[in-house]
Amino acid sequence: MSNAPMDALIVYAPLVFALAAVGAVAGVIAGLFGIGGGILIVPALYYVFGALGYSDTAMHMAVGTSLATIVATSIRSVLAHDKKDAVDWTIVRGWTPWIVLGAIAGAALAGYLSAGSLTAIFGVVAIVVAIQFIFGDPEWRLAEDMPRGVGRALFGGGIGGLSALMGIGGGVFGVTFMTLCGRPIHQAVGTSAGFGGAIGLFAATGYVMTGWDMVGRAPLSVGYVSIPGFFAVALLTTSLAPFGARLAHSMDGVLLRRLFGILMALNAVNMLRETLMA
Repeated sequence: MSNAPMDALIVYAPLVFALAAVGAVAGVIAGLFGIGGGILIVPALYYVFGALGYSDTAMHMAVGTSLATIVATSIRSVLAHDKKDAVDWTIVRGWTPWIVLGAIAGAALAGYLSAGSLTAIFGVVAIVVAIQFIFGDPEWRLAEDMPRGVGRALFGGGIGGLSALMGIGGGVFGVTFMTLCGRPIHQAVGTSAGFGGAIGLFAATGYVMTGWDMVGRAPLSVGYVSIPGFFAVALLTTSLAPFGARLAHSMDGVLLRRLFGILMALNAVNMLRETLMA
């Protein structure tokens, strides 16, 4: 006689451990780079959902679930950075409304994109940012300070929109843009972590809505957000984000930039490889 609970445990135990490992590493990454962990979570969940047989919706599920976990992770991360006085709350308050509008638009657009298109966007944009961080001159500036008015609306909307399409918390683009506008890397990391909660909340809601009636989703999902994936990853990311934040403030700024870029490049190349092989 088949023992259904034991059979389910045997099948899903490796998955649970894999998600827990992803959550642990992503939590450190979130605090270290202020990026919400999405740059690691999205590829990991993409492979998990694909391996389980949900390849048609794997990328949308990975992005939507990642955005949901980023809400909790970013809150823990920004509070940890705030203890180091590395969060510019004036920037957070002034930029968040525009970033949220962009995130909503990006999540809506994602509902109309194919899985391959979404994966390609992730890979191409990530590798462009990685190149700038690895090889760019740390002293090069796009502007002397963060823009205001129309510039803030345009760049803020762009950060939110691209973050929603890629399933990341805004830190990737926020850190890049803030350093190009003359802000120190540690302040850029801490402040960009503050964007993540707003992006994750509104963008994840968009993925819930656009994926509500879609077929081929993983079980126990609400739209494109996997409930088991959310809890498995969020628990450890929120627990370990403060450790990553403390580690960031003990590191040299130039080294932090290059590590950030290398991490981005590795993930970008892998995602583009997946798209070309599909």
